[in-house]
Amino acid sequence: MPRQILDESRMHPAVRDRVANWHADIVHNVQAAAASNAVLVVGMAQNPLCRRARQALDAARQPHQYLEYGSYFSQWRPRGALKMWTGWPTFPMVFVRGVLVGGAHDLQKLIDSGELKRLLGE
Repeated sequence: MPRQILDESRMHPAVRDRVANWHADIVHNVQAAAASNAVLVVGMAQNPLCRRARQALDAARQPHQYLEYGSYFSQWRPRGALKMWTGWPTFPMVFVRGVLVGGAHDLQKLIDSGELKRLLGE
């Protein structure tokens, strides 16, 4: 089911480029990391759920890449660009084989059910 995104025709031409390129460097960095790592966790400092996701992967002996963007007090605009790109409202953002699977709780369900191993082809 596609999510609602404001159609470009409903944006004034003067802001279209700004919207399209809002922190594009961070989005491209995450896209590249998601494509080149079996498991990617995108998080932020001081967030206990980001730490929990990484600990769950460590406990499952699952190698993963971690990208951290700021904390509660910094880099909230670049993180906002990631939220706009994915449609996922919170951190961490967990990708498995380039597919967003959700956050820490969603990851734990995948680990507990054995679905993570299936998604990774193990």
